[in-house]
Amino acid sequence: MQSVKKNHASASANAKPGSTAEQPWSLDEHWPDLMASLADQITVGVSSLQNGIDLLLAKERITALEHRALSIPTERLKMAGISTQQINRFYGGRIRQSHEKVDMAQLVEGILQERKNELGVLGIELRRKLKPVEVLVDPTVAYTFVNAVLDWGLPFGSRIDVRMDMNAWPKHARLQVRVSNDGVPPSSTAMLDSLSWVLIRQIAQTAGGIDIDREITDEGVSFTAMFTRTVQAVDGISAVELSDDHSSMFKSLSGIYVLTVSPALQIRADVRDALREIGVLSDSVVDFEQAREAVRSRMPNLIIVDAEIKGNAFESFRRDLLREVFEFPFLEISPDDSSFDMSGFGELSMAKVGRGNIREALGTAVMFELAKMM
Repeated sequence: MQSVKKNHASASANAKPGSTAEQPWSLDEHWPDLMASLADQITVGVSSLQNGIDLLLAKERITALEHRALSIPTERLKMAGISTQQINRFYGGRIRQSHEKVDMAQLVEGILQERKNELGVLGIELRRKLKPVEVLVDPTVAYTFVNAVLDWGLPFGSRIDVRMDMNAWPKHARLQVRVSNDGVPPSSTAMLDSLSWVLIRQIAQTAGGIDIDREITDEGVSFTAMFTRTVQAVDGISAVELSDDHSSMFKSLSGIYVLTVSPALQIRADVRDALREIGVLSDSVVDFEQAREAVRSRMPNLIIVDAEIKGNAFESFRRDLLREVFEFPFLEISPDDSSFDMSGFGELSMAKVGRGNIREALGTAVMFELAKMM
């Protein structure tokens, strides 16, 4: 006991004024260092393990299938280590940012191309709709952010929809990622508050100018990021030049195909004639069962629906269609003869044209709806 007291006294005597030698130790103060050390050990250890697995394959001690089975958990551990390192660096302010004009559509497309093989191996069906929009952000930070969003969402389903466009208001660049599970339980690795989600939140907080939101449903998860430092956008309506010259006004509609759903012969005929005037090809069916068959045969660019048959059958049809197409325009033929309303920018928003206003207003409404899709 005497030696213990002597050592303690010696330590106190040698402590410099203002040092922490006499302060009680607290994990709260040391957890960033602990986190960094843990992340380093994970990445180094996993790299050695992967090298060993690769060597076994090279020596034909394991099959390619066994190599893949062993590599999957190894890759997950490596990703956990890397994510932890990145979280710690962002939290500690050790990321030097250089804000530049970044075309987010181009950046997202590049990432999707890089991960194309990985998504194929996982059996992930990918769809994207990317519009050019520039944001003031550090390119490396943006790259890490988008990858983290994908890492967070992928375990929740087998189909992923990625969209980059401009929010209607406020005018901010918008990244949307929706992952659907098709009724299949999510992967055992799916966690709402995973390391990838912590990284997403930390980047949004550190980078600034990024507002994030997520939604969880029975069909999967959806994620939205708003970039408040948007510097350039493509306005949807300007994608089609409006003029009194019909040849230039509707030249962008060449190749467009529209499907009309109505039990009323007169409505189907009026819509057909109005679409023909603007050079749009169309077919018509009487109900949503026939509409399903028509869509399977050829996917239209827009669907016109008679308001008289809007109901559960329509909602089921639209819901199934939106599972196949990330965004799809519908236009309603209203019983109010003189009605004419453009749609908003929500996924379920619909334009309306009155029965008695089809010849005069349908062409403009169709053009507006298609312009938003460009």
